[in-house]
Amino acid sequence: MTGDQAGPNCPLPDRDIPRIQMAHGGGGRMMQNLIRDIIMPAFRNPLLDQQHDGAIFPGGHGEMAFTTDGHVVQPLFFPGGDIGTLAINGAINDLAMCGAKPWHIAVSLILEEGFPIDDLRTLVGSMAAAAAAVGANIVTGDTKVVERGKGDGLFVTTSAIGRVCTPSRPVPDAVQPGDAILLSGDIGRHGIAIMAARAGLTFTPPLESDCAPLWPVVEALIDHGIDLHCLRDLTRGGLTAGLVEVAETVQLGLEVETAAIPVSEPVRNACELFGLDPLHVANEGRFIAYVPSAQAQDAVAVMHRFGDARQIGRVAEEQTGAVVLNSPYGSSRRLRLPNGEQLPRIC
Repeated sequence: MTGDQAGPNCPLPDRDIPRIQMAHGGGGRMMQNLIRDIIMPAFRNPLLDQQHDGAIFPGGHGEMAFTTDGHVVQPLFFPGGDIGTLAINGAINDLAMCGAKPWHIAVSLILEEGFPIDDLRTLVGSMAAAAAAVGANIVTGDTKVVERGKGDGLFVTTSAIGRVCTPSRPVPDAVQPGDAILLSGDIGRHGIAIMAARAGLTFTPPLESDCAPLWPVVEALIDHGIDLHCLRDLTRGGLTAGLVEVAETVQLGLEVETAAIPVSEPVRNACELFGLDPLHVANEGRFIAYVPSAQAQDAVAVMHRFGDARQIGRVAEEQTGAVVLNSPYGSSRRLRLPNGEQLPRIC
Protein backbone atom coordinates (compact mmCIF):
# COMPACT_ATOMS: atom_id res chain seq x y z
CA MET A 1 0.00 0.00 0.00
CA THR A 2 1.50 3.32 -1.07
CA GLY A 3 1.39 6.55 0.88
CA ASP A 4 -1.55 7.80 -1.23
CA GLN A 5 -3.72 4.75 -0.52
CA ALA A 6 -6.18 4.37 2.32
CA GLY A 7 -6.87 1.51 4.64
CA PRO A 8 -8.51 0.99 8.03
CA ASN A 9 -5.62 2.79 9.78
CA CYS A 10 -4.63 5.02 6.89
CA PRO A 11 -7.10 7.89 6.34
CA LEU A 12 -7.31 9.66 3.03
CA PRO A 13 -4.86 12.53 2.69
CA ASP A 14 -6.29 16.03 3.07
CA ARG A 15 -5.91 16.78 -0.62
CA ASP A 16 -8.57 14.18 -1.45
CA ILE A 17 -11.22 15.89 0.70
CA PRO A 18 -13.20 18.66 -1.07
CA ARG A 19 -12.84 21.90 0.89
CA ILE A 20 -13.95 25.52 0.63
CA GLN A 21 -11.27 27.62 -1.07
CA MET A 22 -10.75 31.31 -0.25
CA ALA A 23 -10.02 32.07 -3.91
CA HIS A 24 -13.51 30.91 -4.80
CA GLY A 25 -15.31 33.59 -2.83
CA GLY A 26 -18.74 35.13 -3.30
CA GLY A 27 -19.73 36.60 -6.64
CA GLY A 28 -18.02 33.98 -8.81
CA ARG A 29 -19.26 30.84 -10.52
CA MET A 30 -17.80 28.62 -7.79
CA MET A 31 -19.86 30.36 -5.09
CA GLN A 32 -22.98 30.15 -7.24
CA ASN A 33 -22.38 26.41 -7.66
CA LEU A 34 -21.85 26.00 -3.90
CA ILE A 35 -25.18 27.66 -3.17
CA ARG A 36 -27.02 25.78 -5.93
CA ASP A 37 -25.60 22.32 -5.26
CA ILE A 38 -25.24 22.20 -1.46
CA ILE A 39 -27.05 25.01 0.36
CA MET A 40 -30.27 25.31 -1.67
CA PRO A 41 -31.08 21.55 -1.65
CA ALA A 42 -30.59 21.36 2.13
CA PHE A 43 -32.99 24.22 2.91
CA ARG A 44 -35.36 24.11 -0.08
CA ASN A 45 -38.76 25.73 0.41
CA PRO A 46 -40.98 28.09 -1.62
CA LEU A 47 -39.60 31.26 -0.01
CA LEU A 48 -35.99 30.26 -0.61
CA ASP A 49 -36.83 29.28 -4.17
CA GLN A 50 -37.53 32.96 -4.92
CA GLN A 51 -33.73 33.33 -5.21
CA HIS A 52 -33.95 37.00 -4.37
CA ASP A 53 -32.09 39.35 -2.01
CA GLY A 54 -34.64 38.52 0.66
CA ALA A 55 -37.72 36.39 1.26
CA ILE A 56 -41.11 37.97 0.52
CA PHE A 57 -44.12 36.55 2.34
CA PRO A 58 -47.65 37.53 3.45
CA GLY A 59 -47.91 39.51 6.69
CA GLY A 60 -50.75 40.74 8.83
CA HIS A 61 -51.14 43.99 6.86
CA GLY A 62 -49.71 43.28 3.43
CA GLU A 63 -46.52 41.55 2.38
CA MET A 64 -43.27 41.58 4.32
CA ALA A 65 -39.64 40.99 3.35
CA PHE A 66 -36.91 39.44 5.48
CA THR A 67 -33.15 39.25 4.86
CA THR A 68 -29.85 38.47 6.57
CA ASP A 69 -26.23 39.13 5.67
CA GLY A 70 -22.77 38.58 7.15
CA HIS A 71 -19.98 41.17 6.89
CA VAL A 72 -16.28 40.32 7.15
CA VAL A 73 -14.68 43.26 5.31
CA GLN A 74 -11.03 44.23 5.85
CA PRO A 75 -10.06 46.91 6.69
CA LEU A 76 -12.88 47.70 9.11
CA PHE A 77 -12.57 51.42 8.28
CA PHE A 78 -12.26 52.45 4.63
CA PRO A 79 -12.72 55.62 2.53
CA GLY A 80 -16.43 56.40 2.52
CA GLY A 81 -17.52 54.12 5.35
CA ASP A 82 -16.81 51.36 7.83
CA ILE A 83 -18.05 47.86 8.62
CA GLY A 84 -20.85 49.31 10.76
CA THR A 85 -22.29 51.49 7.99
CA LEU A 86 -21.75 48.66 5.51
CA ALA A 87 -23.58 46.09 7.63
CA ILE A 88 -26.69 48.21 8.17
CA ASN A 89 -26.82 49.48 4.58
CA GLY A 90 -26.37 45.92 3.36
CA ALA A 91 -29.54 44.83 5.16
CA ILE A 92 -31.41 47.98 4.12
CA ASN A 93 -30.43 47.47 0.49
CA ASP A 94 -31.48 43.82 0.41
CA LEU A 95 -34.91 44.88 1.65
CA ALA A 96 -35.03 47.72 -0.88
CA MET A 97 -34.43 45.21 -3.68
CA CYS A 98 -37.60 43.46 -2.47
CA GLY A 99 -39.46 46.78 -2.69
CA ALA A 100 -39.63 46.87 1.10
CA LYS A 101 -39.30 49.81 3.48
CA PRO A 102 -36.81 48.91 6.26
CA TRP A 103 -38.49 48.52 9.65
CA HIS A 104 -36.60 46.51 12.29
CA ILE A 105 -32.97 45.33 12.27
CA ALA A 106 -31.09 42.75 14.36
CA VAL A 107 -27.31 42.93 14.81
CA SER A 108 -24.90 40.15 15.81
CA LEU A 109 -21.31 41.07 16.71
CA ILE A 110 -18.42 38.62 16.95
CA LEU A 111 -15.55 40.52 18.57
CA GLU A 112 -11.96 39.37 18.85
CA GLU A 113 -10.32 39.61 22.25
CA GLY A 114 -8.32 42.85 22.42
CA PHE A 115 -10.54 44.79 20.00
CA PRO A 116 -10.26 48.55 20.81
CA ILE A 117 -13.24 49.83 22.77
CA ASP A 118 -13.07 53.23 21.03
CA ASP A 119 -13.33 51.53 17.62
CA LEU A 120 -16.35 49.55 18.81
CA ARG A 121 -17.99 52.71 20.06
CA THR A 122 -17.41 54.37 16.67
CA LEU A 123 -18.76 51.40 14.73
CA VAL A 124 -21.96 50.97 16.72
CA GLY A 125 -22.48 54.72 16.32
CA SER A 126 -22.19 54.25 12.56
CA MET A 127 -24.79 51.47 12.71
CA ALA A 128 -27.23 53.60 14.68
CA ALA A 129 -26.84 56.53 12.28
CA ALA A 130 -27.30 54.34 9.18
CA ALA A 131 -30.48 52.79 10.57
CA ALA A 132 -31.90 56.17 11.63
CA ALA A 133 -31.25 57.60 8.16
CA VAL A 134 -34.03 55.40 6.73
CA GLY A 135 -36.29 55.41 9.78
CA ALA A 136 -35.40 51.88 10.89
CA ASN A 137 -34.65 50.65 14.42
CA ILE A 138 -32.04 48.21 15.71
CA VAL A 139 -34.24 46.20 18.05
CA THR A 140 -32.32 43.06 19.06
CA GLY A 141 -28.99 41.31 18.65
CA ASP A 142 -26.20 39.23 20.11
CA THR A 143 -22.56 39.81 21.07
CA LYS A 144 -19.80 37.21 21.37
CA VAL A 145 -16.08 37.50 22.10
CA VAL A 146 -13.62 34.95 20.69
CA GLU A 147 -9.97 34.35 21.55
CA ARG A 148 -7.28 36.62 20.21
CA GLY A 149 -6.36 35.59 16.66
CA LYS A 150 -9.68 33.79 16.02
CA GLY A 151 -11.93 36.64 14.84
CA ASP A 152 -9.95 39.05 12.63
CA GLY A 153 -11.14 42.01 14.69
CA LEU A 154 -14.88 42.06 14.12
CA PHE A 155 -17.50 40.13 12.16
CA VAL A 156 -21.02 41.59 11.88
CA THR A 157 -24.25 39.86 10.87
CA THR A 158 -27.41 41.87 10.28
CA SER A 159 -30.96 40.64 9.76
CA ALA A 160 -33.83 42.91 8.86
CA ILE A 161 -37.54 42.93 8.18
CA GLY A 162 -39.56 45.47 6.23
CA ARG A 163 -42.93 46.15 4.65
CA VAL A 164 -43.25 45.62 0.89
CA CYS A 165 -44.50 48.84 -0.73
CA THR A 166 -44.71 47.79 -4.38
CA PRO A 167 -48.06 46.77 -5.94
CA SER A 168 -46.45 43.53 -7.14
CA ARG A 169 -43.32 41.66 -6.10
CA PRO A 170 -40.14 42.93 -7.87
CA VAL A 171 -38.63 39.47 -8.46
CA PRO A 172 -36.65 37.92 -11.35
CA ASP A 173 -39.68 35.94 -12.58
CA ALA A 174 -41.46 39.25 -13.27
CA VAL A 175 -38.87 40.32 -15.90
CA GLN A 176 -40.41 40.47 -19.38
CA PRO A 177 -39.06 40.70 -22.93
CA GLY A 178 -38.70 44.34 -23.93
CA ASP A 179 -37.98 45.56 -20.40
CA ALA A 180 -35.42 48.34 -20.08
CA ILE A 181 -32.38 47.70 -17.85
CA LEU A 182 -31.49 50.75 -15.75
CA LEU A 183 -28.29 51.30 -13.74
CA SER A 184 -28.40 53.71 -10.80
CA GLY A 185 -24.84 55.10 -11.04
CA ASP A 186 -21.17 54.54 -11.81
CA ILE A 187 -19.73 51.17 -10.84
CA GLY A 188 -16.73 49.71 -9.04
CA ARG A 189 -16.16 52.33 -6.33
CA HIS A 190 -16.52 50.10 -3.28
CA GLY A 191 -14.22 47.31 -4.42
CA ILE A 192 -11.51 49.71 -5.56
CA ALA A 193 -11.78 51.80 -2.37
CA ILE A 194 -11.23 48.64 -0.32
CA MET A 195 -8.24 47.58 -2.44
CA ALA A 196 -6.75 51.07 -2.19
CA ALA A 197 -7.14 51.09 1.60
CA ARG A 198 -5.38 47.72 1.88
CA ALA A 199 -2.54 48.78 -0.39
CA GLY A 200 -2.13 52.29 1.02
CA LEU A 201 -3.00 53.87 -2.33
CA THR A 202 -4.47 57.34 -2.78
CA PHE A 203 -6.32 58.84 -5.73
CA THR A 204 -6.68 62.37 -7.02
CA PRO A 205 -9.51 63.24 -6.77
CA PRO A 206 -10.10 61.01 -3.71
CA LEU A 207 -12.05 57.82 -4.38
CA GLU A 208 -14.57 56.71 -1.76
CA SER A 209 -16.81 53.69 -1.48
CA ASP A 210 -20.33 54.15 -2.82
CA CYS A 211 -21.72 52.60 0.38
CA ALA A 212 -25.20 54.13 0.78
CA PRO A 213 -28.83 53.16 1.45
CA LEU A 214 -30.83 52.36 -1.69
CA TRP A 215 -34.27 52.64 -0.13
CA PRO A 216 -34.65 56.41 -0.79
CA VAL A 217 -34.27 56.01 -4.58
CA VAL A 218 -36.46 52.88 -4.65
CA GLU A 219 -39.12 54.69 -2.62
CA ALA A 220 -39.00 57.59 -5.08
CA LEU A 221 -39.53 55.18 -8.00
CA ILE A 222 -42.50 53.59 -6.20
CA ASP A 223 -44.02 57.01 -5.40
CA HIS A 224 -43.64 57.98 -9.08
CA GLY A 225 -45.67 54.93 -10.12
CA ILE A 226 -42.83 53.07 -11.87
CA ASP A 227 -43.66 49.38 -12.39
CA LEU A 228 -40.58 47.74 -10.90
CA HIS A 229 -40.41 44.27 -12.45
CA CYS A 230 -37.14 43.37 -10.72
CA LEU A 231 -34.42 45.04 -8.65
CA ARG A 232 -30.93 43.71 -7.96
CA ASP A 233 -28.12 45.37 -5.97
CA LEU A 234 -24.61 45.02 -7.34
CA THR A 235 -22.58 43.77 -4.40
CA ARG A 236 -20.31 40.73 -4.71
CA GLY A 237 -19.88 39.93 -8.39
CA GLY A 238 -20.71 43.52 -9.34
CA LEU A 239 -22.76 44.40 -12.40
CA THR A 240 -21.89 41.05 -13.96
CA ALA A 241 -23.65 39.07 -11.23
CA GLY A 242 -26.67 41.37 -11.26
CA LEU A 243 -27.15 40.71 -14.96
CA VAL A 244 -26.10 37.08 -15.35
CA GLU A 245 -28.00 35.74 -12.35
CA VAL A 246 -31.27 37.30 -13.52
CA ALA A 247 -30.76 36.16 -17.13
CA GLU A 248 -30.11 32.59 -16.02
CA THR A 249 -33.04 32.59 -13.58
CA VAL A 250 -35.64 33.71 -16.13
CA GLN A 251 -33.89 32.20 -19.17
CA LEU A 252 -34.14 35.37 -21.22
CA GLY A 253 -31.41 37.12 -23.17
CA LEU A 254 -30.11 40.51 -22.02
CA GLU A 255 -28.46 42.99 -24.38
CA VAL A 256 -26.21 45.59 -22.73
CA GLU A 257 -24.38 48.52 -24.30
CA THR A 258 -20.90 48.84 -22.78
CA ALA A 259 -20.64 52.52 -23.77
CA ALA A 260 -23.67 53.29 -21.57
CA ILE A 261 -22.09 51.88 -18.38
CA PRO A 262 -20.60 54.73 -16.30
CA VAL A 263 -17.14 54.03 -14.83
CA SER A 264 -15.23 56.86 -13.14
CA GLU A 265 -11.71 57.61 -14.33
CA PRO A 266 -10.03 56.63 -11.02
CA VAL A 267 -11.86 53.28 -11.02
CA ARG A 268 -11.03 52.63 -14.66
CA ASN A 269 -7.36 53.48 -14.12
CA ALA A 270 -7.11 51.32 -11.01
CA CYS A 271 -8.74 48.38 -12.78
CA GLU A 272 -6.28 48.66 -15.65
CA LEU A 273 -3.38 48.85 -13.19
CA PHE A 274 -4.43 45.74 -11.26
CA GLY A 275 -5.89 43.72 -14.11
CA LEU A 276 -9.49 43.94 -12.87
CA ASP A 277 -12.70 44.18 -14.87
CA PRO A 278 -14.91 46.99 -13.46
CA LEU A 279 -17.98 44.96 -14.44
CA HIS A 280 -17.00 42.36 -11.81
CA VAL A 281 -15.99 44.78 -9.03
CA ALA A 282 -18.35 45.09 -6.05
CA ASN A 283 -20.56 48.05 -5.26
CA GLU A 284 -22.46 48.89 -2.05
CA GLY A 285 -24.72 51.67 -3.29
CA ARG A 286 -25.68 50.71 -6.84
CA PHE A 287 -28.49 48.63 -8.33
CA ILE A 288 -30.13 47.71 -11.58
CA ALA A 289 -33.87 47.98 -12.23
CA TYR A 290 -35.85 46.09 -14.85
CA VAL A 291 -38.82 48.27 -15.86
CA PRO A 292 -41.24 48.48 -18.80
CA SER A 293 -39.61 50.26 -21.73
CA ALA A 294 -42.42 52.83 -21.84
CA GLN A 295 -41.46 53.95 -18.30
CA ALA A 296 -37.69 53.92 -18.77
CA GLN A 297 -37.28 57.65 -19.42
CA ASP A 298 -39.37 58.66 -16.40
CA ALA A 299 -37.57 56.14 -14.19
CA VAL A 300 -34.13 57.42 -15.22
CA ALA A 301 -35.25 60.99 -14.48
CA VAL A 302 -36.27 59.95 -10.95
CA MET A 303 -33.04 58.02 -10.39
CA HIS A 304 -30.98 60.99 -11.63
CA ARG A 305 -31.91 62.85 -8.46
CA PHE A 306 -29.70 60.36 -6.59
CA GLY A 307 -26.86 59.59 -9.04
CA ASP A 308 -25.66 59.17 -12.60
CA ALA A 309 -28.47 56.82 -13.69
CA ARG A 310 -28.52 55.37 -17.20
CA GLN A 311 -30.43 52.91 -19.34
CA ILE A 312 -27.75 50.37 -20.20
CA GLY A 313 -29.71 47.71 -22.09
CA ARG A 314 -32.87 45.76 -22.72
CA VAL A 315 -34.37 42.31 -22.25
CA ALA A 316 -34.50 40.43 -25.54
CA GLU A 317 -37.19 38.07 -26.85
CA GLU A 318 -34.76 35.18 -27.17
CA GLN A 319 -34.85 32.57 -24.40
CA THR A 320 -31.08 32.16 -24.19
CA GLY A 321 -30.37 32.94 -20.53
CA ALA A 322 -27.28 34.83 -21.74
CA VAL A 323 -26.02 38.40 -21.34
CA VAL A 324 -24.52 39.93 -24.47
CA LEU A 325 -22.30 43.01 -24.29
CA ASN A 326 -22.35 45.21 -27.37
CA SER A 327 -19.32 47.43 -27.94
CA PRO A 328 -19.54 50.82 -29.67
CA TYR A 329 -17.43 49.33 -32.49
CA GLY A 330 -20.03 46.78 -33.55
CA SER A 331 -18.58 43.70 -31.83
CA SER A 332 -20.33 41.62 -29.16
CA ARG A 333 -19.30 39.16 -26.46
CA ARG A 334 -21.06 37.08 -23.85
CA LEU A 335 -20.74 38.24 -20.25
CA ARG A 336 -19.96 35.41 -17.84
CA LEU A 337 -19.44 35.09 -14.10
CA PRO A 338 -15.76 34.68 -13.18
CA ASN A 339 -14.74 31.35 -11.61
CA GLY A 340 -13.47 33.14 -8.49
CA GLU A 341 -13.88 36.49 -6.84
CA GLN A 342 -11.49 39.22 -7.94
CA LEU A 343 -11.44 40.99 -4.57
CA PRO A 344 -12.10 38.80 -1.51
CA ARG A 345 -13.40 40.22 1.78
CA ILE A 346 -14.97 43.37 0.33
CA CYS A 347 -18.21 43.15 2.33
